[in-house]
Amino acid sequence: MAVAPPSYCFVAFPPRAKDGLVVFGKNSARPREEVQEVVYFSAADHDHESKVECTYISIDQVPRTHAIVISRPAWLWGAEMGANEHGVCIANEAVNTREPAAETEALLGMDLVRLGLERGTTAKEALDVIVSLLEEHGQGGNYYEDANSCQSFQSAYLIVDREEAWVLETVGKYWAAEKITEGEKSICNQLSLTTKIDAEHPELRNYAQSRGWWTGEDEFNFSEVFALADDHRDCCAGNNSLENQGESITVQTMIDILRDKASGVCVDSESFLTTASTVSVLPQNRSSPCIHYFTGTPDPSRSIFKPFIFVDNVKPVPKAQSPSFGDDDPAKKNPRFQEKPDRRHELYKAHEWARAVIGSDQEQGRTLRKTMLELERQGLEAMEEILSSSSPLDPEEVGDLLYDCVDTEIKFFK
Repeated sequence: MAVAPPSYCFVAFPPRAKDGLVVFGKNSARPREEVQEVVYFSAADHDHESKVECTYISIDQVPRTHAIVISRPAWLWGAEMGANEHGVCIANEAVNTREPAAETEALLGMDLVRLGLERGTTAKEALDVIVSLLEEHGQGGNYYEDANSCQSFQSAYLIVDREEAWVLETVGKYWAAEKITEGEKSICNQLSLTTKIDAEHPELRNYAQSRGWWTGEDEFNFSEVFALADDHRDCCAGNNSLENQGESITVQTMIDILRDKASGVCVDSESFLTTASTVSVLPQNRSSPCIHYFTGTPDPSRSIFKPFIFVDNVKPVPKAQSPSFGDDDPAKKNPRFQEKPDRRHELYKAHEWARAVIGSDQEQGRTLRKTMLELERQGLEAMEEILSSSSPLDPEEVGDLLYDCVDTEIKFFK
């Protein structure tokens, strides 16, 4: 069975999080050489009966999709994590369960992240979108750009808005979800739901009984019923990272947690690397904008978190987007992945030099990292000013925010 990479997602609610803010964070652990891109898609109207081509299959399109910003492995359609214009954030985790994941091509968990963002105006609405599409189309197919083996997984999701979060865990088309409105919550690459279930597939318990995994008499515990017997709970040790924070959770706290290699939250192993990271701040006061920070580069301990705010006329950021190969992309042809094109974008290429210099641990590397953190600090402070300001946001000022930050970073590395 494929080994699920140990990614982590976190959310903290007030008063655990500071200043009436909901703080969300995600590290995406993926194969070491995989490139992630950061892409903005504006809201769009679609023709009646049109289709949307996801990673492996096409499904019916909806009349209107919301504006989204996503971080995704450059070869696929969906997203590892992202946000939409309504302040909904979603991230997913690959999980193994007693029910083997389907290798048959269907929707990927990452496709469902993007579909939830494009179609949901609240966390609950996004959850409903995901589970209805799961029922209709199923999940399956290779999670990796790999011609030699098909590695497929079930999916877990953390779906967050300004008011609440939902942990959604799936086994084939069956699912259960828990609602969270206070404190903190984290998920990784294992089932975490137990007896507190606030929504579920109508046939979930019947299915568990039919497989002989639940007697129908004991209390229904989702993880105990569906988790693998040898699923070692300690491999999600980083889940305690939020709980262990004595002080209120801030954006900086979340960034520091995502950078922590000692806890296992920031992955840097022989096979896997944290290839991209995101942090979002969702003010419960709706007059304040949500702010989303993306690295767009591997290893958050050697990357800069760059801000993005939804406004009309967001300036595209081609330097954080991978080259497009259209219909010639080996990921779109059958048999798939017969070649691996160079998917590195301009930001990724510039950052490769920085990673190498910092990794050498010489004086130049330490100086470089210090300067990178200073660049990041300036961005964080500017965003804090926006959040604390009583004046309305000027869209003209922030429409090119991410573009400018990426441009500055690339020039700095050169």
